[in-house]
Amino acid sequence: MITFRLGGVPEHFNLPIHLAKQSGKFEEAGIDLVWTDFPGGTGAMCSALKEDQIDCAILLTEGITADIVKGSPLKILKVYVETPLIWGIHVSASSPYINIDQLEGKRYAISRQGSGSHLMSYVDADQRNWKISESQMVVVGNLEGARTYLSEDKADIFLWEKYMTKPLVDAGEFRRIGERLTPWPCFVFAASENFIEKHGSILTTFFKIVNKSVETFMQNPEASNMVSERYSLKKEDAKQWFESTKWNIENGIDVKILDNIQEWLYRLHIISAKKISTQLIFKY
Repeated sequence: MITFRLGGVPEHFNLPIHLAKQSGKFEEAGIDLVWTDFPGGTGAMCSALKEDQIDCAILLTEGITADIVKGSPLKILKVYVETPLIWGIHVSASSPYINIDQLEGKRYAISRQGSGSHLMSYVDADQRNWKISESQMVVVGNLEGARTYLSEDKADIFLWEKYMTKPLVDAGEFRRIGERLTPWPCFVFAASENFIEKHGSILTTFFKIVNKSVETFMQNPEASNMVSERYSLKKEDAKQWFESTKWNIENGIDVKILDNIQEWLYRLHIISAKKISTQLIFKY
């Protein structure tokens, strides 16, 4: 039995992994899958991979790409979710800002440096032709930190996955005044080079189980109800999210995706140089 320490955000996208684990499929294949939730998101998982706290993670594609280009000993393995992430642009419900144009030059709550909320703040500002700088970034740790910082007027804007924040919008705590889609598939698997060197041979078996679980989940007529129950979403919201999401059941990643992301990161001065995209990938 090989221990495989996997990390991911505590969100609905990762339900197919939990279902596969609950079914015993990984154990049957000789894989002891140990799951860790990371409310802090991609930045926290990049750190955990480098500090040998986990072996593999499901991360935002732009975040892990930037981290590897900057020199981290990690490799991207495959696309997990093909569709873009829908980022909601939020302010506190008590905020004086009621439309997106009022947010230029304001303070962004981000989970941490290198996180999706950090990078997508730059992408959104660029799309609006706003100038933006690190002085506007306020590190809040996670969604709970953002709730505190916005309510205490320590930050003005918060970008987070639209459906995870929907209950807060419905409850009148957040006001969503805009949306931004990532210009690429939103989630990938990535692993540490150390794990790949020691146990990379199990990845083919691991992803065979993952891909089958994902395929079954996408075809399950009760899938959106399961999401609603487990993640406290309204049934109509869970249904809308499920119908707009497509998981990947093929292995690998098209280098053109990483070329596009690197072009964005370079233009936004998040990375100082680009790498050959094949250098970011491990082909198992």
